[in-house]
Amino acid sequence: MRTQESTIDHVIVDAVENRVHRLCRQYADRLQFHGWHHVSFVRAKAVGFARHNGADEAVVETAALVHDVNYLVLRNSPAAAGSSLRLEILAECGVPPRIARWIDEIVDEAEMATRGRDISLEAQALSDADTLFKALPVTPVVLAHRYLRENGLSLRELAHKIVGEQCDVHDEGYYFYNPEAAATYSRWATANLQLWQCIKEAVDDPTVVELLDAVAS
Repeated sequence: MRTQESTIDHVIVDAVENRVHRLCRQYADRLQFHGWHHVSFVRAKAVGFARHNGADEAVVETAALVHDVNYLVLRNSPAAAGSSLRLEILAECGVPPRIARWIDEIVDEAEMATRGRDISLEAQALSDADTLFKALPVTPVVLAHRYLRENGLSLRELAHKIVGEQCDVHDEGYYFYNPEAAATYSRWATANLQLWQCIKEAVDDPTVVELLDAVAS
């Protein structure tokens, strides 16, 4: 599959994949949203975006595999909370220390809540893949309830988190860095954010709150 010399040998990438896959299976009950289904989707899309923008594909692929291990360390946590575990996994699998630190930096750089307009090509590829997962039309329908359970959030808290972290980035024009991704998926992203904005407004309506309480009881 790789057509150019990789920064990380494919045997090492495979070892990281196997290690993360085992963790996702072992802790499947704690990773209802950020489990292997999420990791494998982000990994596949990130490699494609890296191939398109000229980023280091092996580094991006490895970063995608370990980008959400923070959720094994602490619920509802930033990427930085997983730094020690991430570096431990990479070291165990034979990733050179310098590359491992680079991967850890890429994961932090790509995080939605803190990323800027001008980030590295590797972080752009990872960010676009992770952002696409958020913007998929099926995510709020099929997966949002899993996020709530995994992270111990209320619907109100999740709506405020999504609107607070994503709307400014969307409005400022770098929700996606890849032009083709922006052209293809921005309509989904806009609809998704409009939905969450409406949810944010709805949960401030006392009658809606009564409805939600009745459903939850």
